[in-house]
Amino acid sequence: MARLVAGVDSSTQSCKIVIRDAETGALIRSGAAPHPDGTSVHPQHWWTAYQKAVAAAGGLDDVEAIAVGGQQHGMVALDHNGDVIRDALLWNDTRSAAAARTLIDELGALRGKDGAEAYAQEIGVVPVASFTATKVRWMRDNEPEHMDRVAAIVLPHDWLMWQIIGAGGTPGHARDLSALVTDRSDASGTAYFNAVTGEYDRELFELAAGPDTFDRIVLPRVLNPNEVAGRTPDGILVAPGAGDNAGAALGVGAAAGDVVLSVGTSGVVTAVSDTQVVDPTGNVAGFASANGNFLPLVCTINASRILDVACRILGVTYDELADLALSAQPGAGGIAMIPYFEGERTPNRPEATGSLHGMTLENSTPANIARAAVEALCCSLADGVDALRDLGVAVERLVLIGGGAQSPATRTIAPQIFAMPVIVPAAGEYVADGAARQAAWTLLGGTQPPAWPLAGVETYTAQPAPHVREQYARARDLT
Repeated sequence: MARLVAGVDSSTQSCKIVIRDAETGALIRSGAAPHPDGTSVHPQHWWTAYQKAVAAAGGLDDVEAIAVGGQQHGMVALDHNGDVIRDALLWNDTRSAAAARTLIDELGALRGKDGAEAYAQEIGVVPVASFTATKVRWMRDNEPEHMDRVAAIVLPHDWLMWQIIGAGGTPGHARDLSALVTDRSDASGTAYFNAVTGEYDRELFELAAGPDTFDRIVLPRVLNPNEVAGRTPDGILVAPGAGDNAGAALGVGAAAGDVVLSVGTSGVVTAVSDTQVVDPTGNVAGFASANGNFLPLVCTINASRILDVACRILGVTYDELADLALSAQPGAGGIAMIPYFEGERTPNRPEATGSLHGMTLENSTPANIARAAVEALCCSLADGVDALRDLGVAVERLVLIGGGAQSPATRTIAPQIFAMPVIVPAAGEYVADGAARQAAWTLLGGTQPPAWPLAGVETYTAQPAPHVREQYARARDLT
């Protein structure tokens, strides 16, 4: 009889769960439930969505192990009873942009050198508004009454796993903060964890939270990649889980030389490396992977929503947008879209806005605007690939996943922009799949996760169109 495992993707927009055969990876069943919109959300919504997704998947009665892949960086602040103090600030909440600059300046003053360089050299990441440390600092500076109540600071994946294990208990009653756990992939996105040593950095945490807070505030215990986190009240083994980006890389089986391009709410360019990268510009974050390696990563705030905006502007469906884009020539007749509709993280321009450049009476057509939107999405990701190459990261194979990857226009235009073939596997829930694969690894043991095949792979090739990136770069540098 097959041994079953479950993987959860608690993302910005929804909770998805897949139940797979632990040995073969075969999908048995799945379920999903939405999360509310917004950049700050009460964590209880995640728990409600998780329960609905489990029910939609037919329950967990026959499941032996489970793991959670969660949206990275968000800040969940808990009091001494384990109650949530304020709505969680999510990764795409940019109110802490000034706090990021403050942290960089203060570390620079302490070290007598450039603060960004100091952060990069010491922990592999440079604070931007997305990272947890900046949100902690924002709360300290703007909501001191909340900061005074903080007894624990955790990430979305940590909080949901705590609930699944059962240590989260009932609101209004004291719960076990010592049972809070995380993994090194998610912890590496806080900007106060050192993924090389595997330890939290006291000085960097207190730079964010304030003096003498490291011993007062509980931070989740960091687990090894296939260490048991606990068991549910029903006895299901709980694996460490991972940040969503590490989960997706594990879900597609990424290895050294692979670069995963994930087009979801955010755009993520992820590679696999044996060593941590150091990038003082902050464009490439030296995160940890879900299997003990490192995950140099570039993240943009704007990705699939670029296509959402284009559909709204033109009053068309996604299929109609793709048809329009593919009916135009590379370069969109000279129009370049800069897609910073929600500010941007890479490049670090949290207060930027979107814009269209190069419009004339002749080229301002629906087809060219549609094409410019898809090219903007691809050019933004291509900038991320270039940033990895500049740090010596091998780029031998591109794997395109996520909702935006399902657009025929994205698949067709991407190899023109990247100037190399692009591999597109079948549509799937790769963060949840990565979590399920980790659950299988924890359940079955071994030195590496089980080898699950990547299904439905198609390869897209095209004649490179370098003028598109040149046109985009000129407009980008004006922003």
